[in-house]
Amino acid sequence: MILPPKVTPRAFERLSEIGAASQGKVLRVAVEGGGCSGFQYDISLDEAADDDLVLEGSGEKVVVDSVSLPFLADAVIDFTEELIGARFVIENPNATSSCGCGTSFSM
Repeated sequence: MILPPKVTPRAFERLSEIGAASQGKVLRVAVEGGGCSGFQYDISLDEAADDDLVLEGSGEKVVVDSVSLPFLADAVIDFTEELIGARFVIENPNATSSCGCGTSFSM
């Protein structure tokens, strides 16, 4: 059984601040081939599809497609604000290494 990813309250709060649900949008977290480590995260505002795993909190939704789900098993989706900027981040226990940009990883 694949453990679903988790979304922090801070990530749901940020989605609420930007009004994702009021625009009919969800935060889509996907994994694609590419990047400097083999795989990369694709994080975007999108619409939910029928085969998506839907994670809900604070009236907002985060979705993961069925192909990306095994790569994101038990991962934590969070939002961070740093001097270099604010962004959604993924803490992925399945990644064996990642690059400095934080969006590329290998398994």
